[in-house]
Amino acid sequence: MDAALDDRALIKAIAGGDAKALERLFTRNQTRVFRYLTRVVRNEAIAEELLNEVFLGVWQSAGRYEGRSEPSTWLISIAHNKAVSALRKKREQSGYDDDAAAEIEDDADTPEVTSQKIDKAAQMRAAMKGLSTEHREILDLVYYQEQSVSEVAEILGIPEATVKTRMFYARKKLSELLQARGIDRGWP
Repeated sequence: MDAALDDRALIKAIAGGDAKALERLFTRNQTRVFRYLTRVVRNEAIAEELLNEVFLGVWQSAGRYEGRSEPSTWLISIAHNKAVSALRKKREQSGYDDDAAAEIEDDADTPEVTSQKIDKAAQMRAAMKGLSTEHREILDLVYYQEQSVSEVAEILGIPEATVKTRMFYARKKLSELLQARGIDRGWP
């Protein structure tokens, strides 16, 4: 049976109050959702808390799942909303200022030293940290979560054209960051 069809059946069973179905859905999807959350919030402890909130949300809202999107898209959408709320709350509590943080001087190794220390994949991950949250999230959803442009638009609640524009500028900025690290391209 197709995984998406099986997940749809599990969500339907969860809507009917089947706790075992929730357990199976969690087991099948926890790694993907946790990795997504970790990349967004950049903290495994917070990602673990949010993972629990995501599946609590699934338990509470499974009856409202209409099946218009893939189950994985629905789960990532819930995770996205939980992560955005957590980041917003953290920013409000800490008084974090993106502009001030961007002006902090980077005392990291030079690109030459860095390229000698780590491999290309590690450099790619490091370069992605230099992207804005919106750009990093777009690339994560498209390339790591393998979501389509339409699915990303649905998850983020933005138009498809905005997804395409952000993806263009995210790849452009990532390319610049990689070139600064001595890598011509980050993808084949």
